[in-house]
Amino acid sequence: MPARSPSPGRPRGRAAAATCVVLALVCFTPGTAEEVVHRERSLYQTILITQEPSRLCMKFTIRDRERNQSCMDPRSPKRMVFTYTRMMMASLLLTPEPASVFVAGLGGGTLPTALAELLPETRIDVAEIDPAVIAAARTYFSFATDERLQVHASDARVFVKRALARGESYDLVLLDAYSGDYIPEHLMTVEFLAEVRTLLAPGGVMAANTFATSLLYDHESETYRDVFGEFFNLRLPESNNRVILATVSPLPSRATLRENARTWRTRLRAYDVPVASYPARMSRKVDWDVTKRALTDQYSPANLLRDH
Repeated sequence: MPARSPSPGRPRGRAAAATCVVLALVCFTPGTAEEVVHRERSLYQTILITQEPSRLCMKFTIRDRERNQSCMDPRSPKRMVFTYTRMMMASLLLTPEPASVFVAGLGGGTLPTALAELLPETRIDVAEIDPAVIAAARTYFSFATDERLQVHASDARVFVKRALARGESYDLVLLDAYSGDYIPEHLMTVEFLAEVRTLLAPGGVMAANTFATSLLYDHESETYRDVFGEFFNLRLPESNNRVILATVSPLPSRATLRENARTWRTRLRAYDVPVASYPARMSRKVDWDVTKRALTDQYSPANLLRDH
């Protein structure tokens, strides 16, 4: 999900309270043309579906903060609205034709839907902890499952443990379970990432959507390095997100990344993914304080660090 404001698409500061026109059963956010077409309180958050002039969005309200999770442009449904979503597709430069994919976190279903369209022979499993999010994605964002694409109402860590117990593995794992400035601490630790690494098939790739700047940056970077060793950091100036790309094999060369980008460039054009520009932005540089402590199940002050 998009990182905390000022990520693209997220209002700066605390979102204005919605004013409801009770007789019309419609809500509007003051000062905007945003219409709230659905509001639901789940066990985990308040889910809002908003209609704006040029897009339909899913938003979560957690701890009185409203955050965009997914947006769709009805005029161009395939186009990926958020920069971070497009960045996650850089994972295909490390594994161009994965036979199996696991996605942690659903939102509106942008990533799994695109992958199902682009990889018609690939098995895709999605873990989404909130059944209300799954229902909203189906109703408002045309998210649909079939025999190849399945969604599971499960915590991602629980799903990973059960998949390992069944002896399953995946060629590509996408971690996208973050929500604005809220970080599920149990999905940020050495122990969890070690389970993810074990879940990867030989040559498998992991991509994680996370924060480009925060007091957590050093700790998080050390956590990923502890488990995967060297990894790629993909950062773009227009986004407060970064995507961490790691593999159980040695990282591919820049030439290989460029070759795979040429292969994918035409196929990703409809999704507005500038994949040809990504290899030059994928850095192996250690740009964090390596003396910082890695996050573990016993030491994971993720939310405390993020609030500062």
